[in-house]
Amino acid sequence: MITRKRLAAGVGALLAALTAGIVFPAGAAAGEPTGQAAPKVDLVLDVSGSMRARDIDGQSRMAAAKQAFNEVLDATPEEVELGIRTLGADYPGDDRKTGCKDTAQLYPVGPLDRTEAKTAVATLTPTGWTPIGPALLKAADDLEGGDGSKRIVLISDGEDTCAPLDPCEVAREIAAKGIGLTIDTLGLVPTAKLSRQLSCIAEATGGTYTSVEHQDELTDKVNQLVDRAADPVVTPVATEGADLCTAAPTLKSGLYSDREEFGQQRWYRVDVLPGQELHASVSVAADRAVNPGYGVLLRAVTVKGREIVRGEAAGNGRTDVISTGLRYPEPERDDTDGDGDKPAAETVCLAVTHSFSAASGVKTTPGLPLELTVDVVDGPSQAGDVASFGLGRGWWLLGALILTGFLAGLAWGWLSRWRFAVWRTN
Repeated sequence: MITRKRLAAGVGALLAALTAGIVFPAGAAAGEPTGQAAPKVDLVLDVSGSMRARDIDGQSRMAAAKQAFNEVLDATPEEVELGIRTLGADYPGDDRKTGCKDTAQLYPVGPLDRTEAKTAVATLTPTGWTPIGPALLKAADDLEGGDGSKRIVLISDGEDTCAPLDPCEVAREIAAKGIGLTIDTLGLVPTAKLSRQLSCIAEATGGTYTSVEHQDELTDKVNQLVDRAADPVVTPVATEGADLCTAAPTLKSGLYSDREEFGQQRWYRVDVLPGQELHASVSVAADRAVNPGYGVLLRAVTVKGREIVRGEAAGNGRTDVISTGLRYPEPERDDTDGDGDKPAAETVCLAVTHSFSAASGVKTTPGLPLELTVDVVDGPSQAGDVASFGLGRGWWLLGALILTGFLAGLAWGWLSRWRFAVWRTN
């Protein structure tokens, strides 16, 4: 018994060490999370005059936001660097130019002192304008530097009052910088117009929009977004596709980022060994205003130009991302080269094309951001493990069950006839 307990403890310790990555450390492959840089979150809170409205569970919107912030600050993971920025918190006057500059960093992005952050939140009073666009630009500056995930969580109860600086265009500008920043938005008791604006901001960076009408909903959603920032982040590896397959970069399994201009085609190469299967997918983001009606095409082509397989998707109306993918299994080959080595890998060319077109007056450069996922895995097992109809070795079990059922039926029939004969005799 003692020996078993010691063995179990030893196995548990080994598994824990492997999980921590201290027994067999390995370098991160392309696109794998490294876990070194701290994730950063900037909570951007609307403190404009409309936050005085008392329509969230019998309390003001400002009081609900403060309570939610206090609970969020208590639950923030230790590894997350968190900051708080306000908009409309300081200027109570009517001068639009001054009101549209009213955004300030209430608590700097960095290691969290919960008491200090709560004290800062307690001082807030609904005051002025709603400069969402300027606040987003400043929040992006707050999160500069570092390789960890970056997330802005915008909480507002009204649409921006500082046009023509359209906050939706600001979000697209931030996305076009390629700094990996996501903006999530929450609308407090939103109108249809506010919902459209906050949805557009979120879509531009691949974030989410949520309508909130209760204090517990606000707490839960902000907590969820802060926790999401602490999740391991897969950072795409920057690459540059070519105009021809012969000049294209050779990619291994991983996540890659590139930019593709309107009307352009990008080529990449992947080596696939016999018996392996290539999984590839591509996402193209519309980070600026585009015309409705578009698509994306991903093709796998041999080096001689023969198309093997393709994946395509189409959209109608502006969305933030359109994606497609494909799979290609490389068959097993028995032939070997002259030295008796295993068959050589086949080079598969991946071609990415999209049919987005820029709206009038919209810049066409830089190209639209794209992310390409490449995964080369072992192909499905051959006939020894995979039998007809996908049952595999389950055929043995099926046959045994049929035989058992047949024998049981014969035995039951014989027993029933014997009992009937005994009954007639008696």
